[in-house]
Amino acid sequence: QVQLVESGGGVVQAGGSLRLSCAASGRTFSAYGMGWFRQTPGKERDFVATINLIGGTDYADSVKGRFTISRDNAKNTVFLQMNSLKPEDTAVYYCAARLRGGLATTIIEYNYWGQGTQVTVSS
Repeated sequence: QVQLVESGGGVVQAGGSLRLSCAASGRTFSAYGMGWFRQTPGKERDFVATINLIGGTDYADSVKGRFTISRDNAKNTVFLQMNSLKPEDTAVYYCAARLRGGLATTIIEYNYWGQGTQVTVSS
């Protein structure tokens, strides 16, 4: 079983930055593919970013050039650096882990989920 705990959410003005963290339990974190998703009320959970075992990444078109996903295997942590934030980035952000280590952009490919952290961008 893998437990994921997100932190770093909050309220920020448009154009500002936030860095989300996701701490994972377990001794095989380096073997997990990791991802970030986001969800607003009444809508589906959408893909944001993913990172594989060797640091390869992929992003949703809406965040390319603004968000950066990274991982620190020594600390069992994955990060999401969010710059140039827009009001439409407002959502609950979820961290996810998959037992297979490659990139993944759909919900069904992930095995474990965090509880989410709220990000609110004011205009």
